Amino acid sequence: MSEGLDYKFLVETFFVALSGVPITLFITIVAMIVALPLGFLLALSRINQIPVLNRLAQIYVSFVRGTPVIIQIFIIYSSVPLMLTSIFERYDVEMKVYDVNPIWYAFIVFSLNTTAILIEVFRSAISTVSKGQLEASYAVGLSTAQAFRRIIIPQTLVVALPNICTATVNLIKATSLGYALSLQEITLRAKVAANVGYNYVEAYIDIFLVYLILCSLVEYLFKRYEKRVSRFKAVSI
Repeated sequence: MSEGLDYKFLVETFFVALSGVPITLFITIVAMIVALPLGFLLALSRINQIPVLNRLAQIYVSFVRGTPVIIQIFIIYSSVPLMLTSIFERYDVEMKVYDVNPIWYAFIVFSLNTTAILIEVFRSAISTVSKGQLEASYAVGLSTAQAFRRIIIPQTLVVALPNICTATVNLIKATSLGYALSLQEITLRAKVAANVGYNYVEAYIDIFLVYLILCSLVEYLFKRYEKRVSRFKAVSI
């Protein structure tokens, strides 16, 4: 083990870590596709105080926000196969549960985690839109669906976008825990490369740089989109 940093390894492993970006982005995109509509609907259930859904959403948010993501990963990764095995054995379904690609567990964990965060994001954002605007929509003949699509959701999106950006960046960083599922994402690829010569410092620097670049790019894209939506808000008001 040589003294100081191995710059050759540092450069080579940077591209190894970079090769894990597609998996990281894939998990992030799938999780956001699931979490955005689900979080919005559950936020509405909380605002409208729908008895059962409101209480379940409160418990759900408290559980997710009060426990580490890594613990949620271990719970899902260990409990879901056991439950599926029990169900399949009962109904004589032949399926190798433990051969399922671990990326499916990542989809479940990160979708559920992000949904809990977006419930509170949308709940606060929807509360900023005046109820009078919904009533005015009914007055001009719009249905509830049309009112939400044309008036409520666009204005909610303007308010929620900065927090959605934060949630997305946090989700990207949280996918680094995918190594616990043996996913070939950024962190695991760099750590495996470091195992040969114990160049863990260089590997962690590469992981740091890749996430820094990726998250900075996502923030930049969100800011660009936020400017476009803000112009829409100025016109709509």
